[in-house]
Amino acid sequence: MMNLKTFFVVGFLMISATQFAQYTDIINSNRPGKSMSAFSVGKSVIQAEAGLYGIREKHDLLRYEANGFGTEIDVRYGAFFDQFEFTLNTQYQYDWYQAPLVNDTRGGFKQITMGAKYLIYDPFIKKEKPNLYSWKANHSFSWKQFIPAVAVYAGINLNLGTNPFTFPTDRTISPKVMIITQNHFGTKWVWVNNIIGDKYMTDFPSLGIVSTLTRGFNMRWTGFLEFQGYKSDFYADTVFRFGAAYLVRENIQLDASFNKNVKETPSILMANVGMSWRFDSNWETNYKRIDGGKKDKKKDKKSKKDKGKKRKDEVELEKTK
Repeated sequence: MMNLKTFFVVGFLMISATQFAQYTDIINSNRPGKSMSAFSVGKSVIQAEAGLYGIREKHDLLRYEANGFGTEIDVRYGAFFDQFEFTLNTQYQYDWYQAPLVNDTRGGFKQITMGAKYLIYDPFIKKEKPNLYSWKANHSFSWKQFIPAVAVYAGINLNLGTNPFTFPTDRTISPKVMIITQNHFGTKWVWVNNIIGDKYMTDFPSLGIVSTLTRGFNMRWTGFLEFQGYKSDFYADTVFRFGAAYLVRENIQLDASFNKNVKETPSILMANVGMSWRFDSNWETNYKRIDGGKKDKKKDKKSKKDKGKKRKDEVELEKTK
């Protein structure tokens, strides 16, 4: 029992560590929480994030209970430039539903959302140079850490086929918009916030927030604690999550999480495991940091000259043959 508790405590702190990876060569994943990072995966990069969960739902007043499982599959693609990405988010659930005079199964897509995200402000571009004479100056508290990176997201929800997990009048297509902020506190803490407007132009529009605090423990392990609240005339609730992720390789991450809501109408308990995999063989970098721009230009000019000479030599060799 102690091992299980230790696992959940470690997991409690960990989701955004992957989001911290925008500034390293490590995978940048939105799993295992529900918040979306402000940063994209990078131009021409394709990333798949998949999970399998078990769920238990119980409503004492309506006297029903549902137990089942589901899958979450998200695909992210960086396009045009490093600040921009396309996303596809899907969730399918199947469960056994029991109520007075009812004993049946349910299945359907709880979510299919396609959208795009754009980073509009990055406070890390104009990063100050380190103080070569003071370790304390480089590691002391700075109010600038409270200036977040900011991104915007816009997408559409697709309600396809028979969906027992939404309200009966839900439209086939409805919009979803989001404002995303991301703060980095030192080298170990990351705080991500999503403010969400969902299913507007339907009978039950929803307003929500997701706030995720992540702690990196070492190069492999990270943990997170997350709060989510959403409100509409159809359903409102508050959910707490915690989880952990383990970096297998630079482009592969495994994760596990656990979440519980506050309400008892219904009471929801869920456990989730998953994996994120980045396919970056065609990765391109054209989003230069200011502090390295001049140096990169010099290298580019030199490399162009070298390439020109190489081509000339090759042509002359071919002529002699």
